[in-house]
Amino acid sequence: MKAVVFEKFGEAPTVRTVPDPVPSPDGVVIKVEATGLCRSDWHGWMGHDPDIRLPHVPGHELAGIVVAVGRQVRNWKAGARVTVPFVAACGRCFECASGNHQVCEHQFQPGFTAWGSYAEYVAIDRADTNLVTLPEEMDFATAASLGCRFVTSFRAVVDQGRVTPGEWVAVHGCGGVGLSAIMIASAMGANVVAIDLTDEKLDFARKLGAAATVNAAQTPNVVKAVKEITNGGAHMSMDALGHPTTSYNSISNLRRRGRHVQVGLMLGDHAKAAIPMAKVIAYELEIRGSHGMQAFRYGAMMEMIRAGKLKPDLLIGKTLSLDEAPAALMAMGNFEGIGIGVVTRF
Repeated sequence: MKAVVFEKFGEAPTVRTVPDPVPSPDGVVIKVEATGLCRSDWHGWMGHDPDIRLPHVPGHELAGIVVAVGRQVRNWKAGARVTVPFVAACGRCFECASGNHQVCEHQFQPGFTAWGSYAEYVAIDRADTNLVTLPEEMDFATAASLGCRFVTSFRAVVDQGRVTPGEWVAVHGCGGVGLSAIMIASAMGANVVAIDLTDEKLDFARKLGAAATVNAAQTPNVVKAVKEITNGGAHMSMDALGHPTTSYNSISNLRRRGRHVQVGLMLGDHAKAAIPMAKVIAYELEIRGSHGMQAFRYGAMMEMIRAGKLKPDLLIGKTLSLDEAPAALMAMGNFEGIGIGVVTRF
């Protein structure tokens, strides 16, 4: 099969022919029909993830068709249209038993702990626990765009952030995660303040439901601006970028007893960020992380999509070929473009 492979961290990946995968006893092989280009893949390529072993094939936002099934798999057959969370749970550990598959103690992550979906085929372990059926009416590009950013944002807003109608939500960073969060929070009835460095992304954020925007490149004090817009601070705020500045601002712009959710990865030089701990104590603030979403929670999100309350297809910025993926992967460090890039041609 054709796949995007890199031999060294930070060096240009290439498209080459590698052996086709075979299913593990509890896994399947999926013919990849679409795979999203995510900044998490860029972090992996840069060497920020200790689980990656070289040579490596990135890619974790995928949708496709099951073409081979392991002998222990009970619930899936060849021909099924599926997607999968980027955290594939074991289904047996303490966290899985408590329903928290997204922080499974023995998790499998395509594109990180194993070869991923920047390829014609990808092997996925623990299929009965992790595969998600795609509605017939959902195209593969839209399904792939759900993979990491949209589902992570859904859980961050709905489950971790516990957003309710009428609340103010601040979203710092209008990339794929941030734009997804803006759409979801707006659909939940919240008033969203979108913060980014470019007017182009902020204009798009308004189209997705943002009630107000702040251009951080032109605003001397982002925290003050958010507090003025929200009349005292956000009830819930999210760092969708993963930077010490956006994380600090997200916590600082909360009102009393507000809730911060960290979604943007804090890796490499950004792994240790300052926290305004005095305010956390005095305001009784909550700080939570959000790491993907369990396969069994996809149902609630899919129902909102079917009802037209969520329209993830609007977030697709461009489609590419597999041959174009290496250059697109390397360019992710520049935060260029609007929306989610998806590889649809293999």
